[in-house]
Amino acid sequence: MKQLLSDRINSLPVSQTLAMAAKARELRAEGKDIIGLSLGEPDFNTPDFIKDAAINAINENYNSYSPVDGYAELKEAICVKFKRDNNLTYTPNQIVVSTGAKQSIANIAQVLLNPGDEVLLPAPYWVSYSAIATLCEAKYVEIPSSIDNDFKITPEQLEAAITPKTKMIFFNSPNNPSGTIYSEQEYRALAKVLEKHPQIFILSDEIYEHVNYDCKPFSFAQIENMFDRTITVNGLAKAFAMTGWRVGYIGAPEWIAKACTKMQGQITSGTNCIAQRAAITAVLAPVSKIQYMVDEFKTRRDIIISLLREIEGFKVNVPEGAFYVFPDVSAFFGKTVNGVKIENASDFALFILEKANVATVTGEAFGAPDCIRISYAASELQIREAVKRIKKALS
Repeated sequence: MKQLLSDRINSLPVSQTLAMAAKARELRAEGKDIIGLSLGEPDFNTPDFIKDAAINAINENYNSYSPVDGYAELKEAICVKFKRDNNLTYTPNQIVVSTGAKQSIANIAQVLLNPGDEVLLPAPYWVSYSAIATLCEAKYVEIPSSIDNDFKITPEQLEAAITPKTKMIFFNSPNNPSGTIYSEQEYRALAKVLEKHPQIFILSDEIYEHVNYDCKPFSFAQIENMFDRTITVNGLAKAFAMTGWRVGYIGAPEWIAKACTKMQGQITSGTNCIAQRAAITAVLAPVSKIQYMVDEFKTRRDIIISLLREIEGFKVNVPEGAFYVFPDVSAFFGKTVNGVKIENASDFALFILEKANVATVTGEAFGAPDCIRISYAASELQIREAVKRIKKALS
């Protein structure tokens, strides 16, 4: 019945991260002991002080439709957070709260992109960026990088990728899937290129902002002449272990914020009222209240890097943020391992799922076909066992 579906949905790829997670669930249902390192989801519980705020909201009878763009108190709190953490001055009418940062990104793309526009995606990039551009009937253009330069693009690459049709560029730092963080100096060098092209808007996805290891991220909108062209996206899922609460938000020029509110009003309307009330407490909390999670992620990062470097053929760098490693596994391409021919990263990810019972994600989904993404948002015990299994399968 595929021919009866719209061209829009038929052109849309399935999310590879969700597909791998579904495959892992199927194998578990068959009785296999699968270690899941494919999803970007903290394994911590939501902090008690946030849960208490949600319980209070329930007891205070917050149960009606919320404003489309978010409660006024939450938007004011987000303005405080932007000033405190990013030195960005937004007013509440420049804030839109959405059902997760993914909806925030989709709103922005829908209100700015027309069919035929081009969107620049520094690779590797989060899997949904390209799909969201496709939904807008825009064309996405990958700007490649490699593990040798810590997955960062250069100003020269950016300049070469720009055409008269370029309308947007998506930046993501700390990056999913690589954990890369662009420094202020590196972002300013890229901004020098964008200064010459005033028709290009910048989407700065900062959802992993607080998950950094001794390297504080820099917000692109802090660059003075980029502020009015930059939409800053953030949310609560990653740093606050609130993936299922679905709260994301943007800071944007007011005319873009109004357009996003208009779009959202015809799709989901306002974000869950209880989650929003809890979000007020979360965004106003000092970062020190979630530092224990970041410290644990750093410990796990160091462990998994050390273990992966013991496997011949894995090429690993040291990510500065998020909770992923993104090793280059191209040394295995063209080889037959344990009776299986491995031609690409997708073959490799499937091989270690079936032979080692470890779920990862192919780098092809992120625009980096030489790599696989491994999440270390799992216990130390699971990480050690997973790498042990992979090493055994490849030996």
